[in-house]
Amino acid sequence: MTDLPMTVPAEGLPARVTIYEVGPRDGLQNEAGLIPTEVKAELIRRLLAAGLRMVETTSFVHPTWVPQLADAEDLMRMLGDEGRDLPVLVPNERGLDRALELGCRHVAIFGSATETFARKNLNRSLDEQFAMFEPVVRRARDAGLDVRAYVSMCFGDPWEGVVPIEQVVSVGRRLLDLGASRLSLGDTIGVGTAGHVTALVEAFRGAGTDVGDLALHFHDTYGQALSNVQAGLRSGVTTYDASAGGLGGCPYAKSATGNLATEDLVWFLNGLGIEHGVDLDALVETSTWLAGHLGRPSPSAVVRALSG
Repeated sequence: MTDLPMTVPAEGLPARVTIYEVGPRDGLQNEAGLIPTEVKAELIRRLLAAGLRMVETTSFVHPTWVPQLADAEDLMRMLGDEGRDLPVLVPNERGLDRALELGCRHVAIFGSATETFARKNLNRSLDEQFAMFEPVVRRARDAGLDVRAYVSMCFGDPWEGVVPIEQVVSVGRRLLDLGASRLSLGDTIGVGTAGHVTALVEAFRGAGTDVGDLALHFHDTYGQALSNVQAGLRSGVTTYDASAGGLGGCPYAKSATGNLATEDLVWFLNGLGIEHGVDLDALVETSTWLAGHLGRPSPSAVVRALSG
């Protein structure tokens, strides 16, 4: 690779961050054409080989709702022992049952910060979602599993508009209090800006949350994702969700465009001298390979720049 950013560290930022890769699940779930299970397994193996340690592989959701992930069991069996240490999404107790049957050790639940999205995505009210999640988290923790909790629509909702910060904190705290070990705050439609990120993280801190328990999940709909990452870094957050090649969205929110591209995040972190453990060359090669299978170029700016 000939193009490299100059490393210019900034004071007050973390020395190292964790990149939580969501491409195989969040990135592929919206693809209209069914992707062969073998391609998904190869993608996951390539991402692991590139240095990504946390790769969310699939969701044990009913295939009626997300047909792309109907092969969840087959994929996990194909990955074998390696797959058991990778996180999977479980929407409810039945999803947890499927994960437990396969020996999965890390699961995630997916909640909503707003009433409308809870009803559209979970068929539950904002309050009812916690009754659904409580037995999932309790049983998972009793079985020795790690549980991550996502909260969607933390920065804005296409039906309700701006989401009050105190509402997001209330939902997030309830999920942590159920027993989740980490809380990922999602900007599902990409409307967040840096000041909003700072205010939200500080509100969680003020509510007694250890910032080390937070992760940030940005979409680049309005080109703000990396600016928002910088705000998160300055607030002390050290875990960031990203999707290889910038793939992904949300099947229940049409304005939710692609996730922050893992390559763009890695380039940004390289420029700041922040450790992450990911080989950018291998990652770009992987996203270029995947774009070939999908039949279109990657939306990641860094992939386009380095593979052109």
